[in-house]
Amino acid sequence: MIAEKQYAPELADFITASPTAFHAVASARDLLQKNGFQQLDEREAWQELPTGKYFVLRNESSLIAFIWQEGAQSIEMVGAHTDSPGLKVKPNPVLHNQNCFQLGVEIYGGALLRPWFDRELSLAGRVLWHETGSTELHSSLLDFKRSIAIIPNLAIHLNSEANNQQEVNRQKDMVTLLALIDEKADFHAILTEQLGRQYSLPEDITISDHELYFYDAAPPALIGLERQFISGARLDNQISCFAALQALLTADAKETTQNCMIILNDHEEVGSSSLAGAQGSFLRDILERLLPEPGQRQAMLRNSLLISADNAHALHPNFTEKHEPQHQPLMNKGPVIKVNANQRYASNAETAARFRQLCQQADVPVQEFVVRNDMGCGSTIGPLTAAKIGVETVDVGVPSLAMHSIRETAACTDCWYLYKVLQTFFSPAQSE
Repeated sequence: MIAEKQYAPELADFITASPTAFHAVASARDLLQKNGFQQLDEREAWQELPTGKYFVLRNESSLIAFIWQEGAQSIEMVGAHTDSPGLKVKPNPVLHNQNCFQLGVEIYGGALLRPWFDRELSLAGRVLWHETGSTELHSSLLDFKRSIAIIPNLAIHLNSEANNQQEVNRQKDMVTLLALIDEKADFHAILTEQLGRQYSLPEDITISDHELYFYDAAPPALIGLERQFISGARLDNQISCFAALQALLTADAKETTQNCMIILNDHEEVGSSSLAGAQGSFLRDILERLLPEPGQRQAMLRNSLLISADNAHALHPNFTEKHEPQHQPLMNKGPVIKVNANQRYASNAETAARFRQLCQQADVPVQEFVVRNDMGCGSTIGPLTAAKIGVETVDVGVPSLAMHSIRETAACTDCWYLYKVLQTFFSPAQSE
């Protein structure tokens, strides 16, 4: 088990290596392979696996990993999502305004836009390419790993209302600036050059397509007088992805008598309706392969629990009125059980009680969150997964500030608390 003081720096390293959902899954894949997990391919006809450690990728941006025990009666599952709100490069993005080389972007998910201005931005994602004369497509992850762009604010001298909550025009204002040039840039040539720096690729390749995202070039940092906070991009929801992954890695396949599984889905921030999202068939398809007989599969799922882990809203000291008075999660006080009468969260009395028991076993404090009646409530993969496969589910998360900003903030101890609870969930004692 990772020690508390070691945990936040390792989490920060994971986030730094994972600027996109594709990179987060690649980081997870590398850790799993180093710890003896075998990769399975959905294009091959496998099912009813022997006892062992396995993982499967879909779309290079979603991952399911599991310790499978023949004869086990339940599957203890943890779900999280790999994507975060941000700026996705358009298919034909190049703009040449005056002598400025710019790239147009789409807004991915519910991003808090103002903090993106005047930040040093880098670019990462995946690129599809083929050798000239060949139709065979190859996929490579790309990451510039340096500051290559910025979205400059308009000076207050030219915009006297800038501090009066002026609306951001998503089409006009959110355009990145990369260089000063006199001719229109060849974006594919720039990508080809960057791929050449990262990989030993053939000299004559053609870029076919790309899925690229700008991200904050500054890595996560441990801050505060006593370094109690972790501040950085993509804390929502890589905090949960990392905790789930580390908890699974600490589970001993030789000792546990239960099936342990983590589900890391892409596209949660845009509704999860995709090949790789929680409303897609990924989890159901894997379960049907593992348990082809419907009655056996349904019985096992009814004996199982899914912990849907996604960040919660910590009480903001400057905006306490935004929280329901009796449900104000504090940082450094443990993970939060999220409840909503309209099933925006999947927690119920039974699953919340089971999570409280896990926290007690792990010696971890626990809190509750209910949104104010006069405010809208977000949602998670929890209700979607519960409805799709019929599994009891509890929605929980690490309390954090500035959710969906380019940099979010959470307490280091809360991140470790979540890991401790999930590690207890996957432990042999829990399966007895």
